[in-house]
Amino acid sequence: MKRLRNHHIGVDQGSVLMFSDFENGGRMWSGDGARQRRKKVKFAESYRAPPAVHVSIAMWDTDGNTNQRADIAAEKITETGFELVFRTWGDSRVARVRADWMAVGELRHADDWELY
Repeated sequence: MKRLRNHHIGVDQGSVLMFSDFENGGRMWSGDGARQRRKKVKFAESYRAPPAVHVSIAMWDTDGNTNQRADIAAEKITETGFELVFRTWGDSRVARVRADWMAVGELRHADDWELY
């Protein structure tokens, strides 16, 4: 559990088009085996410490004739941003994916002192 120590809480959110591979025959649509896409996300304001980040698939367009496999995660979370990662594998054909995210954490405050 992430415990927040002050009343200066920040909630940031956004939506990211991860890829649209069916238009150009990209690897998510035409490839097979393990594949991934990464997108860097920058928060609107810096947090005091790395926030809790929730991600979800908001839209995905897949081929109905193959298995539908997906994994989505927030990785490398810092005070200023994170990497949004979508993975698929096997024979899955993914045309496009849009992901939504939300970050919740402590904001910096004027009373925060850093002496050393």
